[in-house]
Amino acid sequence: MIYLLLSIAASTGIFILFKLFNTYRINTLQAIVVNYLTACLFGLWIYDEPIVIKDIIKSEWIYGAVGLGFLFIAVFNIMALTAQRNGLSVASVAAKMSVIIPVIFGIYVYNEGVGFQKISGIILALVAVYLASVKPKTSDNITKGLWLPLLLFIGTGVIDTSIKYVETTYLPENGIPIFSATIFSFAFCIGAILLCIKSTKSLEKFQLKTVLGGAILGIINYFSIYYLLKALNHENLESSTLFTINNVAIVMVSTLLGVYLFKEKISKMNWIGIALAIISIVIVTLA
Repeated sequence: MIYLLLSIAASTGIFILFKLFNTYRINTLQAIVVNYLTACLFGLWIYDEPIVIKDIIKSEWIYGAVGLGFLFIAVFNIMALTAQRNGLSVASVAAKMSVIIPVIFGIYVYNEGVGFQKISGIILALVAVYLASVKPKTSDNITKGLWLPLLLFIGTGVIDTSIKYVETTYLPENGIPIFSATIFSFAFCIGAILLCIKSTKSLEKFQLKTVLGGAILGIINYFSIYYLLKALNHENLESSTLFTINNVAIVMVSTLLGVYLFKEKISKMNWIGIALAIISIVIVTLA
């Protein structure tokens, strides 16, 4: 359970950093690319075994790492477009409701336990995520331009599901650090290419605050994946339970920190969502 709590803390830290990027006018795309490079190097640094490129290339999980690297970049860009065209609340709801994809995958593929209590908790969690994320001014626009939110929903769910599948099927017991670092290395390469393409249209210099912000984000981002994999590796915690608790807790903690640290306003509906989130966590955990 400690790994799950650490994963939630790290993932929440990512949201806080993105909020600070906006406050200090840090170039988000540049910081994201620095973040992937930092996460990769940090993962290689803490890996306590010899790094053999040939063995990594020949490993069974290399294709999963390549695919996840592409997904990380693609889903990030879809998230940005969704936030810009549909609103932040729609982007948040679409991303967090995607928890249903790995939950269903875990139940049907790994024959994880399912009963009325767990199903009720999962449904309640989805309702809680929606209520905690939606904003009154944008809630009427959720049905407009559904293709971007739909892609975000599918993409985020596929990432979580793929991480679980590779961890269960191909990853050796001591392979989490190098697997995580490899994912970030491919994401960095793709991000660097995007920056190069973008620089042909408008050249933007790297500022020191962007490099520092990206480096901090990279370390936190690495641990969000590392601890999630460690939690998934725990035999006594089913993935359907873990993903439900993880996603709902991130929404709940992020919302509360937004209120107290950034003075964000939340409605009565949001508070009801937070309360339901706590209840759903208890129901799913005790199922």
